[in-house]
Amino acid sequence: MGKKLFVGGIPWGIKEDDLREAFSKAGTVESVAIIIDRMSGRSKGFGFVEMSSKEEAQAAIEMWNGKEMDDGNRSREIIVNIAKPREER
Repeated sequence: MGKKLFVGGIPWGIKEDDLREAFSKAGTVESVAIIIDRMSGRSKGFGFVEMSSKEEAQAAIEMWNGKEMDDGNRSREIIVNIAKPREER
């Protein structure tokens, strides 16, 4: 099991700092990246969070998977699981 997490269903108004703060409740966050659409400059609604250990990654999954995240305008249920390696195109 890895320590990099896929986070799907992120509300559009959530910023990387918001995600870092939320996931830091489960442990030390090493990096956060919300994927942005190049054309519109808006969030695509998913991203990646890397925790400092596999145990913290598992704690983050247990804490956040299936839970509501609110950006102040709207609440969405997020999906959190271990990120799969990127496939070659």
